[in-house]
Amino acid sequence: MDFGFAPIETRSIDIDIFDSRILKYVIKYEPSLLVCLSCGGCTATCSAGNLTDFNVRRMQLMLRRGETENLQTEINKCMLCGKCLLVCPRGVNLRNVVMLIKKALVIYKNQEK
Repeated sequence: MDFGFAPIETRSIDIDIFDSRILKYVIKYEPSLLVCLSCGGCTATCSAGNLTDFNVRRMQLMLRRGETENLQTEINKCMLCGKCLLVCPRGVNLRNVVMLIKKALVIYKNQEK
């Protein structure tokens, strides 16, 4: 019988593949990310989220968990419209966070070569 749901895959952090370099880079240049409440206001108003499956909270979760392999795909969905800046109760500059993630991904990808 199909109940319409399935068990969730394990969401534990694998310390062996955890990459905190991008998170540290973003926090260094945009420390406002530390005060994020994960309230979801940014996700609710996101233009890209209305048109695609982009989710700002998912992006932040990937960043904090060091899941860099899917992070590039997720942030490329952002249209950089800035609506998230207008509704954030903590004043987190998420547009800058996305740009810093893009920059850090390029920097650290080039270092691996």
